[in-house]
Amino acid sequence: MGNKNLLIILLFYLVPSFAIAQSERYKLEFAPDIWYNQVDGVRMGVRFLGEMEGTFKDGPHRLDAGFWISTDLPDLPVSYYVSFTEPISNNEKYGNEANIRLRSSIRTGYSHHEISLNKRFQQGFNELNYQEFSLGVSREKLIDISYRPYPLLWENTDWKTMLSGSAWISQVFDIGQFDAKASVNHDLSGNYTVGTAEVKQQIPLGELFNLRLRGFFGGASASTPNEYLFGESYRQPIAWLNNGVSRAKGTLPQSLLDDGLFQISGGANLRGYAAQNFKSLSLGQAFQYTFVAALNSEIEFPNPVNQLISYTIMADFIQVRSYVFGDVGRLANNSFQTRDLTTVNPAIPIVVTETEVDRIRADAGIGLQFSLNIPDYLGKDRGFALRYEIPFWISDPGSGKKSFKFRNLIGIGAIISL
Repeated sequence: MGNKNLLIILLFYLVPSFAIAQSERYKLEFAPDIWYNQVDGVRMGVRFLGEMEGTFKDGPHRLDAGFWISTDLPDLPVSYYVSFTEPISNNEKYGNEANIRLRSSIRTGYSHHEISLNKRFQQGFNELNYQEFSLGVSREKLIDISYRPYPLLWENTDWKTMLSGSAWISQVFDIGQFDAKASVNHDLSGNYTVGTAEVKQQIPLGELFNLRLRGFFGGASASTPNEYLFGESYRQPIAWLNNGVSRAKGTLPQSLLDDGLFQISGGANLRGYAAQNFKSLSLGQAFQYTFVAALNSEIEFPNPVNQLISYTIMADFIQVRSYVFGDVGRLANNSFQTRDLTTVNPAIPIVVTETEVDRIRADAGIGLQFSLNIPDYLGKDRGFALRYEIPFWISDPGSGKKSFKFRNLIGIGAIISL
């Protein structure tokens, strides 16, 4: 990125945030924001939050927005994000709000505009016991494929109208915390449907050990474009846009991504196959699936670092977890895809050979995770997780390769964040 760009980033973060009262009741808070990707270079801007004073993000007219300018001056050097939330009724009990939300963004080569109706049900003041439902419609389009780390995974460059529905459930049972999420997206213009479901359960095993389980299911209709299909070790390409680290090419070093050193959590999450998957992507090849079902498991055991932190005030925000893990998944009905990498012209058509595949893959290893989490006012995770994992066994290493082998993996995001 260069010493000059690094200096700009460091100086920018020395500027404190500040607030302006727009009236006696409405308040806007500003803070500098800076990021980097290969197309924009250093992207500098400002983030701002707006709310009625004294409502603590629980009142009317809630605003979350950002505005940025790219220092490398690409085709579209200005980008923005804005989300405006308005409660439908002022008589809701705490945590039981119904609201309408407007979102609009044009950034990192993707244009997205959405309106949604959302409802939350919460039991008293316990933010860990709740249900949420959302129904929305959006217009969106890929407007610049040069931001994508792997253009092979993106197929549809037309405007599409998406109808989406989602449901979340969180409950603390005697056995431990349980979370579940399900979503369905239907493209009204392309007539394809994608559905996902995820369940997570934590089970204490005595005072020092924990069992963490995650199940994932994903299904897509035959005409679904690549960005909504499923991989083995990574989340759906469309979901990479939800994370600043994976949103655009170059934020993570492309060479390390190509070598399979980084893994973005989500989807089937067969983490032991990250090296295979990303090395294939760097060669212009990818296996994408229309059906996946996977189970991720972790048995957490004590470590001295986390024991020391547990005696301090930082224990509420910081965790260092050590664990052994195992993943197993069934993947079916894939399309093997290849792109001519002798040119960087994204208009070159993808050569696709349809095959019927139904395979089971598994992996196992040991890992260490550092997490910084400051829950929001509804108790939801708000932070980041960084993992170092050694998937020492995979069930299908490839022809002539060993199942047992020392492998390095840096994971971005917690797989099971309970």
